[in-house]
Amino acid sequence: MDLLGVGIYVKNSPEAVELYKSAFGLELGYHVLNDDGTYFHSELTKNGENFCSVVEAKEAKSVVYNPIQLGHTFETRRELEHAFLVLKDGGKVELDICELPWSPCAAIVADRFGVNWYLTLRQHRPSDDWTPESGD
Repeated sequence: MDLLGVGIYVKNSPEAVELYKSAFGLELGYHVLNDDGTYFHSELTKNGENFCSVVEAKEAKSVVYNPIQLGHTFETRRELEHAFLVLKDGGKVELDICELPWSPCAAIVADRFGVNWYLTLRQHRPSDDWTPESGD
């Protein structure tokens, strides 16, 4: 079964590739460059598995609100904290690193390219009586 692939379209795709490589420990796989050195297509992988692709956006658009949020589950808090620090540089923190009823450690950050990221450790189901208002 094929999994859904994620393509991230940004301005300054070489910088975005380096940011995501650093944040998530990725490697640049197959890629094709435009004449100006930006990416026509790039595949970022982790342990040989596809993570995402990064492509140079043709038009500069101001991102006011991007309703799409990409999520990544980390094995360790240290990995999550590293990605959070890298992604928040020039970006905007929506939810600082914290415990949530369904995750022992999570954060939400929009990176400097306007991409929204939900970072988490392995999640678990909250109790049946949990509500956003109760916070327990």
